Amino acid sequence: MILSVIDPKQPFQQDYSQAVQDLVNFLRSGLGDNLHSVYVYGSVARKTASPHRSNLDVIVVTHQSFSQQRMTLFNTVKWKFQKTYSHVTEVSFKTALVSEVASLDSIFSWGFLLRHCAVCVFGEDLSECFGDYEPSWEIAKYWNNDVEDWLAVYRNRVALAKDDSELLKSQHLIAKKMLRASYSLVIPRDRAWHDSPIACGKQFLHYHPEMRVEIERLVIMLSQRVIAKRSTIGMIDSYGKWLAERYKKTEFRIG
Repeated sequence: MILSVIDPKQPFQQDYSQAVQDLVNFLRSGLGDNLHSVYVYGSVARKTASPHRSNLDVIVVTHQSFSQQRMTLFNTVKWKFQKTYSHVTEVSFKTALVSEVASLDSIFSWGFLLRHCAVCVFGEDLSECFGDYEPSWEIAKYWNNDVEDWLAVYRNRVALAKDDSELLKSQHLIAKKMLRASYSLVIPRDRAWHDSPIACGKQFLHYHPEMRVEIERLVIMLSQRVIAKRSTIGMIDSYGKWLAERYKKTEFRIG
């Protein structure tokens, strides 16, 4: 089965179209000729974003490194967006060089992300360097095989959250990651690809119905309801451990 791509001709939602255009203008002004292309991925790219809940996820591809001005440029963009587009919860950036993206080594990383999860909003569309993809363990493994590492990172974030706002943000992030990682385990059998965390959880349950309670708890963590730290940490320690072990077993079996 060939995976679908996001239709680049479908317009962005009204709440985000001007925000995306302003973002491109900021980056063009700040990077000049060094800017090669800009991509939007995530819910804004899929046109399913929810105001005051969804991030604007961006990939910036340049010809040369801009590490010295990176922090200043991105912080300025974020500050301007906080003032102008308060419904955008955060502007999140990934960066890459053209030489890194247009490489055989990037087939399951940048190649897959640009081809099936993103929309080019400025410049030469590097997704056209790659053919269409089929669901595979290689894709699932690349995006989730470090599950044990990021579980530890997010566990620490939850434990150190100073208020409900920080805790809510952390629980949302870990719930999304765990739902997507759950689905990635069954991609070789399901032969499809889902990006929506809730859709990932539902499809995963077709193969692991015994995990219904855990998936339901993760979906609750996606809501606006703040979950107690001990409950979120409990999910990370119990279900997260199961996920990490399953990835190791699947990798051993498939290779």
